[in-house]
Amino acid sequence: MRGNLAGAALGLGAMGAYATHDAVIKLLGASYSPLQTAFFVALLSLPALAVVAARRPQVSLVPRHPGWVGLRTLCMTLNVLSAMTAFALLPLTQVYAILFTMPLLITLLSVPMLGERIGPHRLAAVLLGLVGVLIVLRPGQAQLGVGHLCAIVTALCGALSAVIARRLGGSERTLVLVIWPVLLNLGVCALALPFVYQPMPGSDLGLAGLVALFGLIGAVLNVRAYRAAEAAVVAPMQYSQILWATLYGWLLFSELPDGATLLGITVIMGSGLYILWREARAPAAHRPVLQAEAQGEALPSPSIAGFRRLLRR
Repeated sequence: MRGNLAGAALGLGAMGAYATHDAVIKLLGASYSPLQTAFFVALLSLPALAVVAARRPQVSLVPRHPGWVGLRTLCMTLNVLSAMTAFALLPLTQVYAILFTMPLLITLLSVPMLGERIGPHRLAAVLLGLVGVLIVLRPGQAQLGVGHLCAIVTALCGALSAVIARRLGGSERTLVLVIWPVLLNLGVCALALPFVYQPMPGSDLGLAGLVALFGLIGAVLNVRAYRAAEAAVVAPMQYSQILWATLYGWLLFSELPDGATLLGITVIMGSGLYILWREARAPAAHRPVLQAEAQGEALPSPSIAGFRRLLRR
């Protein structure tokens, strides 16, 4: 019991760090292109990765499964760019409402990609969660834009990268799964940088550094949480981000969620928690959501998500 309490506390701290990470991204998004923000965040994440790579010079960076690694790398690059765009354009609570569908999407993707079977209970929970998304988006009543599309792409790409990581299991080198998404993200953003670059004062570069720092803090806390407690205890802590999003939205951006958004979030969270509870009772071989969470694949940043996986190993 003590271990589960410590794990839950560490998980809450990790989610607070990640929410701060996202709030700072939104601050930068008011002045800079997501491509520019992503470039500097990835660039400032490289020193930590370089230290890890230097300690393991014997590890080859050539993928054993180039097709799957390439698809996962592409998904994670799209994930971070679409997430930064969504945070720049939408209230934090709306973005999180859509990102909270990732456990539902992982459950669906696990059928064709992992051969998992979904029972009627979990299928009903997935459908209920999608209803929650419709409540948040309110098609036909609220105007949907690029930000909503980017949030949906973020959730889809994050879920797909998590399922691919589970499919690869331990057959692929961890450093390969970490380095390639960072390099692709850096390369794509570097190519686009001359077209979108805006001069950044030292204070804004410091904010980009904070994004990398809080991502790393969240990674360390999350890893320790999963080491201290069961995945079924730690995974639901993700939903505490909505409290941080509401607080940061109110303090920094004068945003407060409306009633429909709160109702939709409640429905999505309820369905996600039910799936987590059902999978906690299932045999270990049939836990796609919990395994993906435990491996640290829930975040929308390729550099941070990969580093979480590396730290866990």
